[in-house]
Amino acid sequence: MTVEAYMNPELTWVGVVTFICAIFLGIVFCMALILGAVRLFYSSYPETVRKRLLYEKGHTYIEQFYEMIIAGTSVMSFSCAYVILNHIYSLMQEGEVPGPVLSLVMAAWKDGRDFVLLFLICISCVLNSILDRVIIPLSHLNNERRGIIRMLAMFYVIIILMFLDWIGDEDAYNPVMMYYLGLMVGRFVYFDASFGDFVKALKNMFEKLPLLLLGLSLTGILCWYGFDSGFLLERNFYIVGAFYTHILMVAVIFVIHLSHILNLIIRKPRGYEPPAPENYPYK
Repeated sequence: MTVEAYMNPELTWVGVVTFICAIFLGIVFCMALILGAVRLFYSSYPETVRKRLLYEKGHTYIEQFYEMIIAGTSVMSFSCAYVILNHIYSLMQEGEVPGPVLSLVMAAWKDGRDFVLLFLICISCVLNSILDRVIIPLSHLNNERRGIIRMLAMFYVIIILMFLDWIGDEDAYNPVMMYYLGLMVGRFVYFDASFGDFVKALKNMFEKLPLLLLGLSLTGILCWYGFDSGFLLERNFYIVGAFYTHILMVAVIFVIHLSHILNLIIRKPRGYEPPAPENYPYK
């Protein structure tokens, strides 16, 4: 069993560029929807206040959308690793002999699957922090906002896995979904939490549902296009194709964020001094 088994051998550069362009257009369209909603909501405010709120909230909501995709990619990396490792282990049970490296991994998988899964979860969390703090620094998000979006990203991936399970991946994701549900329950219900804390956590999550729906719609359309165009292969587990799509989405977000194109679309008001993210009067 090799990595090439999960790749598309017939892939051409034209197909890659076309799919990346589709992702770019999809992300730009989502950004335009977010900015359009912000402009509409604050259209009745005085001009000075409107410009400040548009600049602050426009950047914040766009970065929350970025965080949704980044966190979803990190969470999905755990899901994809679990499914592939479990698939390779099943092939070993049927008599197929993997390479020496995979043999060692499968030995660890057989004797300590729970510890391997815990390690993969930790790796996905580290990956998330590297992506949204170092590679794509999201300066308008404080720790509270990141935590809310990351929790919502688990729900985002659970919905994707439920759909993939329904369309034909044969219950491959049920154990992964149970892990995510356990993590979400742990995020909501912890030992020193009051009922007020629980209600506040629910309220914060439901306020971000439009971002969840936007992210799910974008992912669904891009994955459908990828499988329909042959860029993604149905013979692999569907989650492999969804994970490839998310990796390219993060790459496109990196280019857009690095280009600072958002600063050209939303001009900073003259004389404006931005507060630190933790001092923003809104979430």
